[in-house]
Amino acid sequence: MPIDRSLFLRAAGAMLLAAVVLVPCVARAAPVDDAVAELQRDWEVIRYQTPAAEREKRFEALAARAHKVSETYPARSEPLVWEGIVVSSLAGEKGGLGALGLVKQAKTLYERAIQIDGNALDGSAYNSLGVLYYKVPGWPVAFGDKEKAGELLRKALAVNPKGIDANYFYGEYLVETKHPEQAVPYLERAMQATDRPGRQVADTGRREEARMLLDRIKSK
Repeated sequence: MPIDRSLFLRAAGAMLLAAVVLVPCVARAAPVDDAVAELQRDWEVIRYQTPAAEREKRFEALAARAHKVSETYPARSEPLVWEGIVVSSLAGEKGGLGALGLVKQAKTLYERAIQIDGNALDGSAYNSLGVLYYKVPGWPVAFGDKEKAGELLRKALAVNPKGIDANYFYGEYLVETKHPEQAVPYLERAMQATDRPGRQVADTGRREEARMLLDRIKSK
């Protein structure tokens, strides 16, 4: 049976067109990544560029949005991490015993994120949960546990040994647990960390926090 060359060429052309159309789709970020990036950007603006008097109200609104993203993508770790970060930040703004409920909520979010994928976002769930463990009071008031905090923060460092957040928070932990001299190399590493794409606001703010903590150590 003779081959219809025109039919063959039309089919080949259609396949090539499909391939060309598919390439941009592959290159584009998935909707969940776009949603997480938006939460991340808004958190940075509130955390580092918003007056203190306005932060609590804005974090409350952002927490509601973050929860919707987590509900929309229940099988992904990243939205849970960022919901936890926003809720933790809201707790920090509220302060006192009134923040304990929020802190416990954030702890649950980080634990769920770790169950799905603890390495997501460069181990941010380990890092953020570790911060909670060394910042909140211990039993019977809350779940604070310095030893557990160290374990989690070291896991975050193992995932992302050169990361700005992993090094900063381990350095802060060492200061909080009265080992300031051991904290210095981690804080210096945080200040020298490579810039993260799209994270200029957060990186600038974190480096300033690391610098202030180093100054505090050296002034003693």
